[in-house]
Amino acid sequence: MERYNKITNKNNREIVLLKGFPCVWGKCTFCDYIDDNGLDEKEINKLNKEILDKVDGEFGILEVINSGSCFELPIETLKYIKEVVDRMGIKKIFLESHWCYRHRLDEMRKLFNIEIVFKIGIETFDNDFRNLVLNKNANFKTPEEVKKLFQSVCIMVGIKGQTKEQIKKDIEIVLNNFKYATINVFIENTTNVKRDEELIKWFCKEFKELENHETIEVLFHNTDFGVGD
Repeated sequence: MERYNKITNKNNREIVLLKGFPCVWGKCTFCDYIDDNGLDEKEINKLNKEILDKVDGEFGILEVINSGSCFELPIETLKYIKEVVDRMGIKKIFLESHWCYRHRLDEMRKLFNIEIVFKIGIETFDNDFRNLVLNKNANFKTPEEVKKLFQSVCIMVGIKGQTKEQIKKDIEIVLNNFKYATINVFIENTTNVKRDEELIKWFCKEFKELENHETIEVLFHNTDFGVGD
C-alpha cells in the first residue's frame, strides 16, 4: 500500500493516505475503501507518524486523505499533522469530509490556522441517484448549499444507471461553482455496483479538455494520485 506521493502534473502538492477510525457512515453502495481503517489507536498513530515523516514541504501544500473523513483521524494524528505543517512551512492543506460533518469544519480551521481546501465526495448532484442509488446520505438540495461550505467536490462517472445528461449537468455545475474538483472514473471493486464501459468511452471523448484544466483532476484509476492499492 503506497501512502505517500508527490503530485506534479497539476496542483503540485504532497499527498498522504493515512489510517483512521471507521467511516461515520460506511454504507455507500459503491465503496469498499472503508476497509482501510481500524480501531487500534496506538497502531494507527504509529503508522500515520511514519507516513507524515516523509513530508518535506517542497510545494508548501499538503493533501491528507483517509478512508473516510478527516474527523475520523485520531487526535494524536491530527496534532502531529499540525506539527508537520508548522515545521515544514505548509501554507495550504486539503482535507476531506463527509456531509454529516459540515457543521464542524471550523474545528479544523482553528487547529491548523492556515488555508484549508475542504473536499467532499458527493459523486453526483442528482439527488435521487446520490442518495437512493449510491446511498451517500448527503441530503442537500442545491449546489449552492455545498459551495457555501466546501471548495472542492469529488464526482464519479461511469456507473451503471447514470446517464449522459446527469454527467453533463454535473460537469456544468462543477465548472460554474467550484475552483477545484476530482472526477473519478468508476473502477469495479468488491461491491455489486457495475461499471458502464460505453458511458466511460463517451465521457472520455466528450470531456477530454478537462485533462488540461488547471485545477480539475480526472482519475481514471483510484490510485492515480500515487497512493492506495
